[in-house]
Amino acid sequence: MGIFKAYDVRGVVPEEINEEIAYRIGNAFARFLRVETIVTGRDMRLSSPGIASAARRGILQAGVDVVDIGLCSTPALYFADGKGGYGGALMVTASHNPARYNGLKFCREDAIPLSYETGIEEIEEIFRRGEIRRADRPGRETRRDITGEYLEHILKFSQYIRPLTVAVDAGNGMAGKYLPLLFDRLPCRLVPLYLDPDGSFPHHEADPLKEENLADLKKLVAESGADLGAAFDGDGDRVAFVDERGRTISNDLTTALISRESLDRWPGSTVIYDLRSSLVVPEEIEKAGGKALESRVGHSYIKALMRGENAVFGGELSGHYYFRDNFFADNALVALVKMLNLVSSRSEPLSRIVEPLRRYSATGEINFPVDDPDGKIEALAEEFSDGEVYFLDGVSVRWPDRWFNVRKSNTEPLLRLNLEAPSESERDELRRKVESVILGGE
Repeated sequence: MGIFKAYDVRGVVPEEINEEIAYRIGNAFARFLRVETIVTGRDMRLSSPGIASAARRGILQAGVDVVDIGLCSTPALYFADGKGGYGGALMVTASHNPARYNGLKFCREDAIPLSYETGIEEIEEIFRRGEIRRADRPGRETRRDITGEYLEHILKFSQYIRPLTVAVDAGNGMAGKYLPLLFDRLPCRLVPLYLDPDGSFPHHEADPLKEENLADLKKLVAESGADLGAAFDGDGDRVAFVDERGRTISNDLTTALISRESLDRWPGSTVIYDLRSSLVVPEEIEKAGGKALESRVGHSYIKALMRGENAVFGGELSGHYYFRDNFFADNALVALVKMLNLVSSRSEPLSRIVEPLRRYSATGEINFPVDDPDGKIEALAEEFSDGEVYFLDGVSVRWPDRWFNVRKSNTEPLLRLNLEAPSESERDELRRKVESVILGGE
């Protein structure tokens, strides 16, 4: 598969992504959108200044104006797009990928994301044709600093927050630009780690989904006596939490927690969760009086479903958290503020708040290289037809107290398995049965 992915453009610098390619993609994006103004931003990767400059040049040559907000997180660019009323947005980032990668993310107006099906494929076709539009009158470029407006927007999500101690690991990513400024306006003590944006990632990968990348944060929580810890990814749109004992809170349980906090404020609202999430999530949403609605995996699908249902909140196992009052877009800083609201409203530590949610045993995501992924999905549906079988994203099979989902990777010849059951022994037994079908004949 090439650099044009399901939700963005991404590749190794300079072999797959370089300034010439970024120039052509910027030009193709402007031709696809056909709007007056595009807002742009970039992360802290060492290659991002040159790639961002080239992409802007491509947009300008197509006759489209550019408002550049410079070094920023992806959620800050979403805010700029939605708040500023621009025709679209382009972010230069490779998110949580290692330093040798870079890429581009795209939005329409109102921070509406592009997926391969809703625009990236057409941008790729324009790019592949090699056509460059050079308008008679090039676009005009202006610069804008939105930091103050953006922080005010984040603070609108705060309610009563008591003076908590909060450890954060920004992973030398873009969240580090905003965290000190945010905590200057909160009654909390910030215990910081790796705040300086540094595209060489000198300490660890900026990927909070990998448990090894949380080790420094857990140590900091213990040393500082923090009430909770938060770790961010490279472009600042994902966050993972640990409790005051340094125990990782899986992201679906965080979805359940933030759902509870959101439904306290907006009773009866719809909450979206992705189909890899624990049964705890819909159970807690419904217990709090909300409507639980399952989505296929991927931010563009969740955001579209949220808009269609006017959902107040959405959470994804990958650590993306989406908010209606944030243009239905994901924002890790808003998720942090929501967690501070939740902990402040309770008289018990976070570990005790989370403990009742740990009532199932999950495998986490397991990958299987296979030659015939579609055939395996059909075989699984037939083998486990005694359960509720559906095909929202790959194949899901559910029983009252257990489930599994197997779906194809968007980028590799892999099947991805997620599975949950009431106990470790029941989980492992179901996993063996599912794996025997996936691996049979391989």
